[in-house]
Amino acid sequence: MSEARSLLSPNFNSRPDYAEVSLLVIHNISLPPGQFGGAYICDFFTNKLDVSCHPYFEEIAGLEVSAHLLIDRQGGITQFVSFDNRAWHAGLSCYEGIDDCNNYSIGIELEGTDETPYTNRQYAVLADVTKALIGHYPAITKQRIVGHNEIAPGRKTDPGAAFDWLRLFAALGA
Repeated sequence: MSEARSLLSPNFNSRPDYAEVSLLVIHNISLPPGQFGGAYICDFFTNKLDVSCHPYFEEIAGLEVSAHLLIDRQGGITQFVSFDNRAWHAGLSCYEGIDDCNNYSIGIELEGTDETPYTNRQYAVLADVTKALIGHYPAITKQRIVGHNEIAPGRKTDPGAAFDWLRLFAALGA
């Protein structure tokens, strides 16, 4: 993604040969929880998070996770993993009977929480990015844009009640 800042994560691998990119998963993240800004999310996705900076960081120490993109509160985009590679964002997951969503999905993290409204800029950038992805990966349809909560029910709740799905789909022309 040309307008994204590139910050490569070591937490990725190749997609299986049979896997067609066909799902877009929306997540949220804030580090420490409920706090915005700073470099902690980027440090986390690149395995450089200093766990001594906050007690919560000790709970996530050693986790190796990533996303394809992060959209921060101001609408800035950071790309951690190439869309053609398998980012480690979904964890234990299943969609329409097919397990391991990392194999066939793209993961976008929004800086936020389940209960904090997302910014106008985040919605605008997410809509633009989503349109570009749909154009490049035709198997991603509007019906195959889901929240993390939908592929990992009972385990994940993001993007949460604060995420306005109708607003996103209206921006996509759905």
